Amino acid sequence: MSDSATFLMTLGGLLLMGLATDALGRVTRLPRVTLLMLLGLAVGPEALNLLPLNGEVWFSISASLALVMVGFLLGERFTYDALRESGRQVMWISLAAVVLTAVIVTTALIAVGAPLPLALLLGALATSTAPAATVDVVAEEGGNTRFSRILLGVVAVDDAWGLIWFALTMAMVAAMTDGASMAAALGVGLREILGAVGLGMALGIPGAYLTGRLKEGEPTLLEALGIVFLGGGLALWLEVSPLLTAMVLGATVANYASHHTRPFHAIEGIERPFLILFFVFAGASLETEALETIGVVGGVYLVARAVGRWAGGWVGGTLAGSSAGARHWIGLALMPQAGVAVGLALIAAERFPVYGTQLLAVAIGATVVFELIGPIFTRSALLHTEDEGGAASDGSR
Repeated sequence: MSDSATFLMTLGGLLLMGLATDALGRVTRLPRVTLLMLLGLAVGPEALNLLPLNGEVWFSISASLALVMVGFLLGERFTYDALRESGRQVMWISLAAVVLTAVIVTTALIAVGAPLPLALLLGALATSTAPAATVDVVAEEGGNTRFSRILLGVVAVDDAWGLIWFALTMAMVAAMTDGASMAAALGVGLREILGAVGLGMALGIPGAYLTGRLKEGEPTLLEALGIVFLGGGLALWLEVSPLLTAMVLGATVANYASHHTRPFHAIEGIERPFLILFFVFAGASLETEALETIGVVGGVYLVARAVGRWAGGWVGGTLAGSSAGARHWIGLALMPQAGVAVGLALIAAERFPVYGTQLLAVAIGATVVFELIGPIFTRSALLHTEDEGGAASDGSR
C-alpha cells in the first residue's frame, strides 16, 4: 500500500473514530476530551499500535493548528463592549482567582516535594476553567440573577488571564531549565508576552480592515484561516507564544472589524477536526508505565486547586465589594475544568518532555474529577445566591 493511501486512510479513520468518541461523550458523564485521549492511548504504541504515521510529528502539527484557532476564537470575547459590561467585579474576581489558584497550587506541590518547574506548570494549568459546563448549568437553572451574570462574565475572561499566566510560566520554566537566573527568566517571559501582543496587533489591525472585502459582510474561510495560520507560524518562528498571539489577533479583529456582522463566523466549527487529531495524537503519546508516580502530586493538585478557586473568589469578591454570599460561592462556582487544561498540558509536555507524563496524567485525572463534581458546586452556588442576587451595588461597574 502506498504512503499516500496509508496517510489518507489513517486520517480518515481517526476523524471518524474521534467523531464517534465525541458523540459517546455527549451521553456519558466523562469529558469528551478524556475519551479522545483514551482513544489515542488505545490506538497508540502503548496498546494496539495501529498508527503508521509519525506520531510525534503529527502531534506537534495538530497541536499548533488547533491551539492557534482556539486562541483566535477566545480573543473574540475581548471587545470594548464586553469589557465595559463585565464591570469591576468581573475583573477583580477573575484576576484574584487566577493568581491565588496558581500560587496555592504551586506552593502546595513544592511543599510535598514536587520539582519547582513541575509545580509552576501545574499551578498555571490549575487556572483554567470549563466555560461550556458553567454556561450549561446557568441555563439549566434558568436564573438571571446578578450573581449568574457576574459568574458568566468571570468565566468569559478567566481562561484568557490563565493563558497569559501560562505563557509567562512557560517562559520562566524554559529559562530555569536552561540554567538562567530568575531575572533572566522574567525577562524571557516579558519578551514572550510583549512579543506575542505586538505580533497579534500588527497582524490584527490590517486584518480587521482588509478581511471581508472579497465577500461583502463576512470574511471568507481562506482569509480567516490564512491570517490565523500566518500568525501562528510567525509566532513559532519568532519564539513567542502562538496561543497568546492568536488571542490578541482575535481580540484586535473583533474590536476593529466594524464592517463584519460576525467576524469569526468563517472558522467557527472548522477547528473541530484539528482538535480531534490533537487530542488523539496526544493520547497516543502517553507513557502508561510512569503514571503510578503521580499519586501524591495529583491528589495535592486536586485539593489545592479547590482551595485556590474558593480563596480567589473570596478575595476578589471582597476587593470588588460583593455580597457575603457571592464572596463565598463565586470561587466554588468556578470549579469545573475541562479541555483547555488538557490542551495547555499537552503544549507544556511537548516543550518539557521530562515532565510530560506527570503533566498529562494530572491534567487528565483532574479533568475527569472536576468535570464530574464542578457543575455540582456551580449549581449549589446559583441556588444559594438566587435570593440575594449575589452581587455588589450597581456602582461596581
